[in-house]
Amino acid sequence: MTLTTRPTRLDYCQYLVSSQINYTLTNFADHSLKFSHDQLNRYLRDDKLTPRLVWEQTRRQISQSPNAYLIFDDTVANKNYSRAIELVRRQWSGNTKSVIRGIGIVTCIYVNPELDRFWFIDYRLFAPDEDGKTKLDQATEMFDLVIHSKHLEFRCVLMDTWYASRQFMLHIERQGKLYYGPVQDNRQVDEGDGSAVAYRRVAALEWTEVDQARGKNVHVKDFPKGHRLQLFRLVISPDRTDYIVTNDMTQHSTDDTRAVCAIRWKLEQLHREAKQVTGLERCQCRKARIQRNHIACAMLVWCRFKELAYQTGRTVYQIKFGQLSDYLIQQLKAPSVKMALA
Repeated sequence: MTLTTRPTRLDYCQYLVSSQINYTLTNFADHSLKFSHDQLNRYLRDDKLTPRLVWEQTRRQISQSPNAYLIFDDTVANKNYSRAIELVRRQWSGNTKSVIRGIGIVTCIYVNPELDRFWFIDYRLFAPDEDGKTKLDQATEMFDLVIHSKHLEFRCVLMDTWYASRQFMLHIERQGKLYYGPVQDNRQVDEGDGSAVAYRRVAALEWTEVDQARGKNVHVKDFPKGHRLQLFRLVISPDRTDYIVTNDMTQHSTDDTRAVCAIRWKLEQLHREAKQVTGLERCQCRKARIQRNHIACAMLVWCRFKELAYQTGRTVYQIKFGQLSDYLIQQLKAPSVKMALA
């Protein structure tokens, strides 16, 4: 049979929506009546999908709020057993708590706290050998696009330790926005009035009951003279303590700071769901362009799942794996493989 129809972005995204375990092009071709493996490979090789497609997918769904949050973080598409896939590099994975081989993805979501909903609005692939950009450069670029191009209302930026740098935090301040970010326990701060500077590691500071409840007002080393931030100590577990800095000078509650920082885990939810229901990590093709296009389609599929989840009151997992329920109902009515007894 001659296959003449050309695959499209919609065709490939539909495959990622429908397939449950295997997300390879071979599997797609084996189950398609329209496309061969070569056609599918050619489509992913020749198309050029960009992160802007995610914004185009979600922009009309977003309910804005002046109290909204922007959240930045990154994840790694695990390619630990690959030695030939382009874009793959050794990098730290927060999921495995180790250095692995994979493709780094810097992500940004928009959170409406009144509705308790969030939307995926932008991402970048971490490929410094191609574009010379650090993850911090990419986060700054996405932040600026929200301000100057997307024109979304928001009040505050939440970030991981990697992004809580002087450069990024001061950049956020210049736009009149607030931020909350964890700093490493060796970050140097001065809690004095500035007359006699004495820097200490945040982990070495002494915390009274009042300090623990209301935080400290500190100057962080390398910030401009006289620049002050609020510092909070959050005890997460017996083995983990986080130190949070914010330029919200009205914040005097550790409990409220803990609640704000908890919002950041919505981005972890995106990372987990995208990997589990879209085949984000499963493309085995070697070429960078194919990997970029596959990841773009996987992100679009997650956005569609999330839209349906909000519309129907179900979870992303119920929508994805509910297709198996439909299959089982169909097979029980008219089984394709019939059981026979002796």
